[in-house]
Amino acid sequence: MLIDFFKRAAFLFLSLFIFTAACSKSPGGDGTGEVLGVVSVVVTLDALFEVASVIGGDRVSVRNVVPDGAEVHHFEPSARDLAFLSSADVFLMCGLGLEPWAAGALDSAGNGGLIVGDVSLGIEPIFVSGGEFESDGGAFQGPGGAGYDPHIWLSLNCAAVIAENVRDVFIIADPDGVEYFSSNCDAFVSRLGELFVDYDDRFSLLDNRTLVTGHAVFAYLCRDFGLFQNSIEGVFEDGEPSARSLAELIDFCRVGNITAILAERLSSPLVVETLAAECGAEVLVIYTMESAEDGLSFLERMEHNLAVIHSALRG
Repeated sequence: MLIDFFKRAAFLFLSLFIFTAACSKSPGGDGTGEVLGVVSVVVTLDALFEVASVIGGDRVSVRNVVPDGAEVHHFEPSARDLAFLSSADVFLMCGLGLEPWAAGALDSAGNGGLIVGDVSLGIEPIFVSGGEFESDGGAFQGPGGAGYDPHIWLSLNCAAVIAENVRDVFIIADPDGVEYFSSNCDAFVSRLGELFVDYDDRFSLLDNRTLVTGHAVFAYLCRDFGLFQNSIEGVFEDGEPSARSLAELIDFCRVGNITAILAERLSSPLVVETLAAECGAEVLVIYTMESAEDGLSFLERMEHNLAVIHSALRG
């Protein structure tokens, strides 16, 4: 896509511009295995915290600027948050409109040497308009909103691209760590690939291809496996549905013999429970990875989600 070309070009230009300054901050060893310096990294959600920590290892120090339980899209950085940005080496963001506050925060932080990494680079975005996904990975959703679906980190294929983008940013910030970052990234991407092969085989054996969720967050994962999703809330968390929309969703679940509703903690619990009760389905918990959840790693939560989705579709 043309927009991706310009984003990539801008990213490469930024990389070249800050390369010299970044080299002067690079961590290095003293022959004993001790890291003499650490790249300071600020991220915007827990999924990025997890990926950055895995790939960066002991060569980076990672801080999530958005506190657990806060909504990333509507977050407002405090003076303390801006202070962290003003002294950080790297800022990792999801992009695709998830962090509309980021540009203003970066401007206020005034950190001319900060490396800004948009981890959505290279991912084909799904545009949501008029209540429907304009993509192969999802036919319909709950009410409203328009814009790019930002939930890329919940897809195995997208997570691999995110990991590679994080690796590339870290190499810019710390060129001496190229082999270290690359090795960690390769191991992480390999595990994602194993999960994809495993669940691609499992999903291919199922007749039911439609999952029902509290919040429409799985369009990219659906695109991975040729699945579809219907939901109570749309991509942009539009609030509780109207009585008519809920009635239509109840009919959909009854006709489709939906036996499980997937819901995260932040979706409308009463509406989810009402829907499940009306269509005789059970509620299964999935992870959104925007905040830390149950002390589980990124891969553990990804595998949990895949297992739950498979169980829901199998009935």
